[in-house]
Amino acid sequence: MPTIRIAQEPAADDLLGRDPLALLIGMLLDQQFPMERAFAGPALLAQRLGTDTLSAAAIADADPDALKAVFAGPPAVHRYPGSMAERTQAVCRLLVERYEGRAENLWADVPDGATLLRRVGELPGFGAQKAKILVALLGKQYGVTPSGWREAAGDYGTDGARRSVADVVDPTSLAEVRAFKQDAKAAAKAKKTS
Repeated sequence: MPTIRIAQEPAADDLLGRDPLALLIGMLLDQQFPMERAFAGPALLAQRLGTDTLSAAAIADADPDALKAVFAGPPAVHRYPGSMAERTQAVCRLLVERYEGRAENLWADVPDGATLLRRVGELPGFGAQKAKILVALLGKQYGVTPSGWREAAGDYGTDGARRSVADVVDPTSLAEVRAFKQDAKAAAKAKKTS
């Protein structure tokens, strides 16, 4: 079981380390929302569902309105609870349809990084960048290292980088990743206005 420190909350990080679906949902929620809160979201979801681990089958089969209410809280699991509840349910449905309802089956038998990247990119809500970040996170922190995983992850796979959630292992690295993202945003904004 990997030691994860992304949410910076022991109970939430413990769930991320022992429940691959929680990690996948945390990555899904990591959008227009603080990284630590996104990755703490699965623990909040599990608590509200009254379970120690999340079940793709249970989420896939849940009444959509009831699931949206669970996401809405208070506090909300995400700043966009309705749309994120829908995306989470869509991801879980795909896991049930293709991977026996088990998130780890998404990567269990991949022959290479390119296949892993393709599979992750097929998940609802996972665009090209998010897919590369998840491949990097799986490789750097979850021990999922098929041949070519770093190349598939692009710059996010670089050893020693501080570019994304894949590189967060403690409060210091969280601050470094946050600084990198702020600098990248500022550079993009400056380029756009010039």
